[in-house]
Amino acid sequence: MRTVRRVTATTSALALVSAGFVLTTGTSAQATKTVKSTNIALTCSQAYLPLPDPGCQPGALNSDVTQDTIQDTICVPGYSSSIRPPTSYTNALKVKQIAEYGYDDTDTADYEEDHLINLSLGGNPRSPLNLWPEPRYAVGGKTAADKDTVEFKLYRAVCDGTIQLAPAQKAIATDWTTALAAVGIG
Repeated sequence: MRTVRRVTATTSALALVSAGFVLTTGTSAQATKTVKSTNIALTCSQAYLPLPDPGCQPGALNSDVTQDTIQDTICVPGYSSSIRPPTSYTNALKVKQIAEYGYDDTDTADYEEDHLINLSLGGNPRSPLNLWPEPRYAVGGKTAADKDTVEFKLYRAVCDGTIQLAPAQKAIATDWTTALAAVGIG
């Protein structure tokens, strides 16, 4: 007698993922090689640290924030707090992304679920393309606190009219460690 084994969608998905494929959404399950510009890869590289893997987190913008709206959005005290996603959302995403990055240390307290493009520069508050588990400990001589300092300086410069919003967003998304120099402030 022959045993018939059913391959479930979950089993198929796991097999595809382990073979280096990512499932994309659509009307039917599709397997594709990781398309980093539109899909979040199931494995992200630590090789970019202290930056996120740009294929996993290239950054995403909040469409409500433009150069014309900064005085009504980001430059209003308390704006970032008013749109920050709840910790129930970011903590669950942090656990998922710690696994995606393959961090040996899986203690969530050792990571800040950080917005690559910070909320005070018009970063998207909930997009996984803009959120990543940034180590709180020093990596390459840089810490999450160092990024916070850069973010604040860029925010002040945008709200003071020293620099435009778009260059600040591009600089922080490209490489926060060089963002201040990229826009000509220190």
